[in-house]
Amino acid sequence: MEKSGFRAMLLAISDKLSEDNLTSLKFLCTDIGKKRLEKINKGIDLFECLIEKTKLGPDNTEHLRDLLIQIGQRVLLELIDDYERLSPAAAAGVLDAEKREKINIATEVIVKHLGRKWLQFGRKLGVKQTQLEGIQEKHSRDLEEQVRELITQWMKMKKENARVEDLIKALRDCNQNLTADLVEKDLDAR
Repeated sequence: MEKSGFRAMLLAISDKLSEDNLTSLKFLCTDIGKKRLEKINKGIDLFECLIEKTKLGPDNTEHLRDLLIQIGQRVLLELIDDYERLSPAAAAGVLDAEKREKINIATEVIVKHLGRKWLQFGRKLGVKQTQLEGIQEKHSRDLEEQVRELITQWMKMKKENARVEDLIKALRDCNQNLTADLVEKDLDAR
């Protein structure tokens, strides 16, 4: 099921690409041979090549995100986000219930208190700059949603290794000690 959802997402992106978008994407894909690139006339064909080169897969959409940002098609990142939100491989599915609950508690505190320092916090968590920019653009007028999306992206990146302790450490590394203390207080209260 996950694979068909992945293919449906790729087809949806492919359908929304203009001829100029496809030309730009092909130009950016320097690791695909020139002759092969000349034969590609649809986005889905290019995506198939990226899958063969292991640059793209059901649980590896980062390269596609970067390409879409580079050609100025950030709006299409929403299709990837929707796929990942519904994907069984999403972070919530691989964390045990106790870890997930702790991260949910921490998320609510962080969303309320972090504010404009969320970009620095994201960098400390190891989230890529392109992802941070995508989050910023997607929720340009909603700081709380930016923080919530940041933690969601971090959980997807870390999968079963996502730990609330890492969130607290990143807060402290950003001198967000009050927020870190509030997270610890809320966790201790449960």
